[in-house]
Amino acid sequence: MSQGTKDTITISLDAMGGDNAPASEVAGAVETVLSHDGINVILVGDEGKISGELKKFSFDNSRIRIHHAPDVIEMHESPADAIRKKPNSSLVVGLKLCRSGESNGYISAGNTGAVMAASLFTLGRIANISRPTIGSRFPTEKGITIVFDVGANVDCKPVNLLEFAVMGSVYADHIYGIDDPTIGLLSVGEEKSKGDTLTVEAHELLEKSGLNFVGNVEGRDILKGSIHVIVCDGFVGNVVLKFAEGVLGILKSKFKDYAEQGITRKIKAGMAYGTLKTVLKDFDYQEYGGVPLLGVNGVSIIGHGRSSPKAIVNMILRAEQTARAKINDIIAAKIKNIKEFVPGTL
Repeated sequence: MSQGTKDTITISLDAMGGDNAPASEVAGAVETVLSHDGINVILVGDEGKISGELKKFSFDNSRIRIHHAPDVIEMHESPADAIRKKPNSSLVVGLKLCRSGESNGYISAGNTGAVMAASLFTLGRIANISRPTIGSRFPTEKGITIVFDVGANVDCKPVNLLEFAVMGSVYADHIYGIDDPTIGLLSVGEEKSKGDTLTVEAHELLEKSGLNFVGNVEGRDILKGSIHVIVCDGFVGNVVLKFAEGVLGILKSKFKDYAEQGITRKIKAGMAYGTLKTVLKDFDYQEYGGVPLLGVNGVSIIGHGRSSPKAIVNMILRAEQTARAKINDIIAAKIKNIKEFVPGTL
């Protein structure tokens, strides 16, 4: 641990990332330190703007400090160009604090591509991991399903899917408490011969890995919750993720349309609102905070651009949980063992 007592975790927060920065970021940081012991937050960004937001809150802010970073990487900017041209951006500086040990983890709701690229460039990769991955938890009928990869790697090799499975297995075990999580390979059929060349060859590696691999799964299996970790390339995973996000919007729209078709339907909709709100909670990204970028040599959590203070709080807590669990050390040991056991993967 880098600051305070041995039980304290410090998180560097890109205060200028996101659509509502720095208001949401500051409010989320304040709520976190007021409601959770053992967490310090470094707000990275424009000191004047951050200070202005902090003044709106009356509390002892000794567990929150500001680290000035004058530049901002905007959502529309090319990740590679922005990182090179803006080394003093809040996004890059926050990651450098993580690399130096001043913080134990980093979070940002800024430019996703830039966060991924800067995390890889600044923190480096875990040994024996060729491609970092981002995963997303999906709402299910029961249990937990996490899909890796959901956008970090559009083009993949079979060994990359093996790495995603290892990292996803460790994450499901040590973050969600799932002992020996099941692993599925997303394909167009359950038979091992189904799918493209990538899927067929990845299936062979996963069978030899010693992981709890249950074989191919189909798209409908994602929402069942019977498989804990599902792996695929980032092209497919991102399409699945964006489709799932659209489901929430259509459900809300249909409910609103129904309520507007007369007073009787409006009353019925009002009576059902509480139940609907509870059901849709599982679809709300704010409940999960952000998604982890696994495979980099540090803790990096990527949030939604529209992150609210609630989402920021959950991002901070996810970063704290990941740091305390020493996920990277476990991944490094497990991937080394598996690659030594599976021919042709080192």
